[in-house]
Amino acid sequence: MKIAVLAGDGIGPEITAEAVRVLKALTSDGLHFELEEAPVGGAGYRASGHPLPEATLKLVKGADAILFGAVGDFSLDTLPRELRPEQAILGLRKELNLFANFRPALVYPELVHASTLKPEVVTGLDIMIVRELTGDIYFGQPRGIHTLPNGEREGFDTMRYSESEIRRVACVAFDAARKRNRRLCSVDKANVLDTMQLWREVVIEVAKDYPDVELSHQYVDNAAMQLLKNPKQFDVIVTGNMFGDILSDEASMLTGSIGMLPSASLNERNFGLYEPIHGSAPDIAGKGVANPLATILSVAMMLRYTFNQGEAADRIESAVKKVLAQGFRTGDIAETGKLTVGTREMGDAVMAAL
Repeated sequence: MKIAVLAGDGIGPEITAEAVRVLKALTSDGLHFELEEAPVGGAGYRASGHPLPEATLKLVKGADAILFGAVGDFSLDTLPRELRPEQAILGLRKELNLFANFRPALVYPELVHASTLKPEVVTGLDIMIVRELTGDIYFGQPRGIHTLPNGEREGFDTMRYSESEIRRVACVAFDAARKRNRRLCSVDKANVLDTMQLWREVVIEVAKDYPDVELSHQYVDNAAMQLLKNPKQFDVIVTGNMFGDILSDEASMLTGSIGMLPSASLNERNFGLYEPIHGSAPDIAGKGVANPLATILSVAMMLRYTFNQGEAADRIESAVKKVLAQGFRTGDIAETGKLTVGTREMGDAVMAAL
């Protein structure tokens, strides 16, 4: 199993190192991994003048999966947009056709009180958000900034979805719901946007092939409210790129810390890019205090989705649960009376639990 390790910027190298330790520990189970590292994001720009160097792209295209840390470097924000670190992740999504993004929002019993919502609202919360990742306003053309005849500047972006793009991510979401509690909520803005009218029509058509899955619809503004009011009503949510970006971050905060949540971005071959959903956190980079659990849990998702190694994935997830039950906490989930540890120490605890 060949894995490209792209640690990236900020806390990326620290958290990725702990996830790599976990992967190597699994070799005792008879699993064999070929790991190769390459620069990406700000590190890629500093190495070769581009956030997604040709050598890095060649590596990932020859790999079976990508373990990704984070990209983002404030010192490079003055570069032209196409050279900024964040363009690396957008480039990988487009080059590898990573159209389906899985973002779980899971509340561990030990972390119920880390959420800003009442315990009775979030206890037992387990949502999967499936976000379309390669279309919508992020990639639609035309786009840009131009000057009007009156001299005023105008910015414009285009929201676009083809029927096939909607259909394929809808199928992925229905399949995911079928493996869970068989409930799928499609989130759109069909009352205002023509693109979203097509979205709803296609999702309803796809639902005919999944009669065992209960389909519902919500407008995105209502869904944002319902995630705070009654989040446990949701099982699987499917939505477009922009709405999914916003709603998945909102859902992550129901859990108490963005540092606990992994993600998977897959193409039609189940090739995946696996990463924590938090950013590069340059303010704490190099201090050894970042939470590596989301990255370690991303490895579990990798084993389950790309490599079909469910037992190994269960081992990792069980180890994380055990560590939390033992009272280990990084600063982002710190509690009075619990043991606050750093990045390496949390990795040590997971290794011991494994």
